[in-house]
Amino acid sequence: MRVREVMDTRVMTAKANATCASLAQEMVAGRVNGLPVTDEQDNVVGVVTEFDLLKVLLLGNGGLSHVVRDVMTPQPICVDVEHSVDHAVYLMSEHDMVQIPVTSQGRLVGTMSRRDILRAYIAEESEIFAVTQSFDD
Repeated sequence: MRVREVMDTRVMTAKANATCASLAQEMVAGRVNGLPVTDEQDNVVGVVTEFDLLKVLLLGNGGLSHVVRDVMTPQPICVDVEHSVDHAVYLMSEHDMVQIPVTSQGRLVGTMSRRDILRAYIAEESEIFAVTQSFDD
């Protein structure tokens, strides 16, 4: 199974100059726990998570008035749209990631979460079971 078959193409992104307060509002409203940070050409330049925002709150000195570039993880791990899902799972487990940005020729085209992967495997198992059931009838 390839990443392109599993990824979510509906991607909410952040810009590096956005405030952490506006990003926190987007995360809560969009029910996401992290966002890729992109430049004007849709290149992934970072990733920011709820945990990053919590850390900035914990440190005080400006809190959520900081901008995303101050709290994001720069040069994040990404997976290419043509890689296998197994490769993506490996990267996600090695780097303790909940979701991973998906790129094509260096540009963001989607994200893939652990939930997306589980959903795909459940669907695949259901198809196998349905085919097996029809033979048993």
